[in-house]
Amino acid sequence: MAGGWTRDGAVQDQIDDSVADAVLAARASMPSGTSEPFCAICGDEIPEGRREALPGVRTCVTCQSGRDRPLATAFNRRGSKDSQLR
Repeated sequence: MAGGWTRDGAVQDQIDDSVADAVLAARASMPSGTSEPFCAICGDEIPEGRREALPGVRTCVTCQSGRDRPLATAFNRRGSKDSQLR
């Protein structure tokens, strides 16, 4: 049940849109192409299993785990009206 000027199901639509945006952002950041034999950051060898599992990989597991951080989302779909006016 939605309240105010929203229709029923509007909250679920916002959640679905947030999930879809996150999936598209994750897919866009995935490597593609030919994998490098050595890490672009530290120069260590990238194991063959990693190169086969992730085509286009350019970093070793240690360097990549340091680079992986949650990205800030572009839209705050859950913010209250008051928080958006500040």
